[in-house]
Amino acid sequence: MTTTTNQIPGKIKVGVSACLLGQEVRYNGTHKHMPLLTQELAKYFDFVPTCPELGAGMGVPRPAIRLMGDPAAPRAVRVSDASVDFTQTLQDYAAERIPQLQDLAGYIFIKNSPSCGLFRVKVYHENGNPGMTPGRGVFAAALTRAMPLLPVEEDGRLHDPVLRENFITRVFAMREWQLLCARGLTAAGLIDLHSRYKYTLMAHAPQDYSKLGQMLSDAGKHDANQLGPRYFAGMMQILQLKATRKTNTNVLMHLQGYLKKQLQSNEKSSLGSVIEHYRQGIVPLIVPVTMLKHYFHVFPDPYINRQAFWQPYPDDLSLRNSL
Repeated sequence: MTTTTNQIPGKIKVGVSACLLGQEVRYNGTHKHMPLLTQELAKYFDFVPTCPELGAGMGVPRPAIRLMGDPAAPRAVRVSDASVDFTQTLQDYAAERIPQLQDLAGYIFIKNSPSCGLFRVKVYHENGNPGMTPGRGVFAAALTRAMPLLPVEEDGRLHDPVLRENFITRVFAMREWQLLCARGLTAAGLIDLHSRYKYTLMAHAPQDYSKLGQMLSDAGKHDANQLGPRYFAGMMQILQLKATRKTNTNVLMHLQGYLKKQLQSNEKSSLGSVIEHYRQGIVPLIVPVTMLKHYFHVFPDPYINRQAFWQPYPDDLSLRNSL
């Protein structure tokens, strides 16, 4: 069987909060080392660390800061003295740092940080009491505004198998897009990308996949450099949706249909049973996928064998063992 995605040359550049790699850059001189990054993902990711607070010259150790004011545009102030405001300092650093990160294919932030927190960062009222509406860290907000298609995630959420698999799928898709752009965008290249990602996209949003394909129906009549970014924005929007057992089962059954003339009745029955066991939550996704891959190795189909669905990321990450 032909493989594609996991043959991407070289490691993929992924940004990360420096403390997650074990660097002692937190306000109190400690780190938040995350073994998942350094022991597993480092095989494929070339991590680019950043600590905005240290980079902005706030030093280590340093007085703690927190978010205050409007959750949509909070200020980063010193916990012990809210009159000491580091918002502009952090924003200036972000404006300097973000242009250096344009070749990233993903970013992993540390949760709850007033500079790097991505989701549900606590924002305080002017009187010092915690508010009900959360915000986003100053640097994280600046980076996601500047690079809206970049796959981003928080360290804590990566312990969830579904969220981890979703993030890594998007990182490898982003790298494919970067390589496609480096070769030069063409209508044929966009159609090929869409074709290879058919079942991956269907596993995330079956109806949206068809709508996305319509964008390429007359791709040859449009400037690929204008059409391409619009297409990829739609692709990443779909991939950000979590695949479910229902949508994955739909894909598995579609793939099974390509084998209806090749398999014996007992083989069809066995394959159908495994897919149903997956749908019911009895076995993980890797089981029916492995069985289908075996049959398509025995009975090759050029179109199906090129699908990114088989290996949206390297097999040894074992992400489908928990889905």
